[in-house]
Amino acid sequence: MHVTVYSTFAFEPDFLSAAAAGRHRLHFVEEALTLATAERAAGSEAVAVFTNDDASAPVLARLAELGVRGVAVRAAGHDQVDLAAAQRLGLRVANVPEYSPYAIAEHAVALMLALNRQLRRADEQLRRFNFRLDQQLVGFDLHGKTVGIIGCGRIGGVLAGILHGFGCQLLGYDVQPDAALIHRYGLRYVPLAELCAHADIISLHAPLTPATRHLLGAEQLAACKPGAMLINTGRGGTLDTRAALAALRAGRLGYLGLDVYEHEKGLFFYDHSQQPAADPVLAELLTLPNVLVTGHQAFLTHEALSNIAATTVENLDAWAQQQPAPSELYPAEAAPLAQP
Repeated sequence: MHVTVYSTFAFEPDFLSAAAAGRHRLHFVEEALTLATAERAAGSEAVAVFTNDDASAPVLARLAELGVRGVAVRAAGHDQVDLAAAQRLGLRVANVPEYSPYAIAEHAVALMLALNRQLRRADEQLRRFNFRLDQQLVGFDLHGKTVGIIGCGRIGGVLAGILHGFGCQLLGYDVQPDAALIHRYGLRYVPLAELCAHADIISLHAPLTPATRHLLGAEQLAACKPGAMLINTGRGGTLDTRAALAALRAGRLGYLGLDVYEHEKGLFFYDHSQQPAADPVLAELLTLPNVLVTGHQAFLTHEALSNIAATTVENLDAWAQQQPAPSELYPAEAAPLAQP
């Protein structure tokens, strides 16, 4: 198949080309998919998109007019794709539901430890040749702390195992409780309000759906333990960022670690260093010493990139054989597409 790969970043072509060698022709495009850039896919049977791309109904309609028949999402999150419109247009859609839960879970722990042990502040201080230890650098033992995991799927489950090894007490919130996590790690499923009230650290790993948008908002943050730490390596829109900033100002939140941001589209993954800050909320967050933000890089490991490339190509292989992809996506409650 001929495939146009939108939002290509420098770290991707080697992995994707190696996985697709001899099977598909990949055309790499740095621009994000939009209605204006959809023309770049002319002559392609499929496109491969990332989290920053626009696969809304008008864009999908234009792709269909150009002869595109498949949309391969190079990520687990697929809220940028209008699945109902894709089905109406006869477009197949597939994602990469699992690539490396370890990459995301380990990054969440890295944020926890960096915030707790004041590594950002300590690094800045030492670079000025100031080696004093003072009150600002005092952290806490992770051992014995209560950690609430919101979204206990593959990533949340791996995180539970890591934190169990640290000696943490684990609370979980999920619409589908996993009994294995209870048995292995002593995780206790509780209502969201109870999790917020008792957790020293909260880690978000829920998918973004209409039901989970701003799952943590002003009401939930107000119920948190004073000084609690909040980590989000899941989806930006599950956290009301303005409410989180207000909670930081009020001292309700003691720490905030983000790898995702609800307004990251068009911002993350690009160099804006020569432009004025256009997002006042993010700009203020970045001034706070108890906030650590990384630019959606939790997935950025060799293992994860290899797995993403392999699964993306497996999906393309299935479409080339006129079969549903292993990770085909359908609108909620919808039946699979008829065979072509």
